[in-house]
Amino acid sequence: MDSQKKKVYVIINPKSGTSSKQNLPHKIADTFDAHLFDVHIFITGYAGHGSEIAQQAVKEKADYVIAVGGDGTVNEVARALVDSDTALGILPLGSGNGLARDLNISIEVKKALSVLTEENVISIDYGKVNDRIFFCTCGVGFDAEVAAMSSGKKNRGSLMYFKNMLEMFFKQKPQTYEIICPEGTIKDEAFVVTCANASQYGYNAHIAPHADIQDGMMNIAILKPLSILDVAQTSLQLFAKKIDENSKMIELVTNEVTIKREKEGLMHIDGDPVKMGKEINVKIIPQGLKVLVPKDPPKKNPLDPQEILMRIAGAFS
Repeated sequence: MDSQKKKVYVIINPKSGTSSKQNLPHKIADTFDAHLFDVHIFITGYAGHGSEIAQQAVKEKADYVIAVGGDGTVNEVARALVDSDTALGILPLGSGNGLARDLNISIEVKKALSVLTEENVISIDYGKVNDRIFFCTCGVGFDAEVAAMSSGKKNRGSLMYFKNMLEMFFKQKPQTYEIICPEGTIKDEAFVVTCANASQYGYNAHIAPHADIQDGMMNIAILKPLSILDVAQTSLQLFAKKIDENSKMIELVTNEVTIKREKEGLMHIDGDPVKMGKEINVKIIPQGLKVLVPKDPPKKNPLDPQEILMRIAGAFS
């Protein structure tokens, strides 16, 4: 009978988020029927530990690996599962929760747990930037600089994050980028160049509202330099999923791109700041990751102004 049970690895990052995880192992174990699932729960102890556990799960042919934590935890675990038969489950406990939000996984623990037992598996794309893996977005410019300022600090997504954005807005100088893809080449100054496999950074901030994580393509969002007068409108459009209507936004759809810039420096990979050279290659790997998602995701209705303001407040609270 045991050989017929599905094997589930649960990887909990105790340091992610702000809520207590003391009772989480019991809640998770109680979610799965012991007659149908063989559940193994692990608590990570150091950076990279989640990836090591996930790699072992793949070797042992686990059916599902559940990442419990924020974007960093999810990405660390998911990177070890790409191109395998083991599916990723997400219990989002961070602030941004970019991949979970894009996949319509609730940030409410009870609802997110119910998704895991529905066993509805889909395949999604992932990206490679100079051989480093990402799932939602990577990019250069303003967002990379803000990611570097916020890295390693507590309460990311709080008022501190917003202050960093304002401070960096006045510090950052737009660079000239050459963006080369099979569909054509653009060379221009830009405030942000984002390669979007998913539609959002996290926090419900949609930099590429029409990006589809299952279409084998990415949307390259190029936001030209902004003045202080542009900030309010651009911020509202970002959270209203209407940034593509901004007159300073250029969007390309492709499966591979090379970004050339004036000098080496920072970029972000799913919000994690890293140093990269002057030439950056990004490509999409279609259908490379299996993920547990809701069977019946909620319908997305147009946002009213109050909902937009709530999203902005939620991102910085």
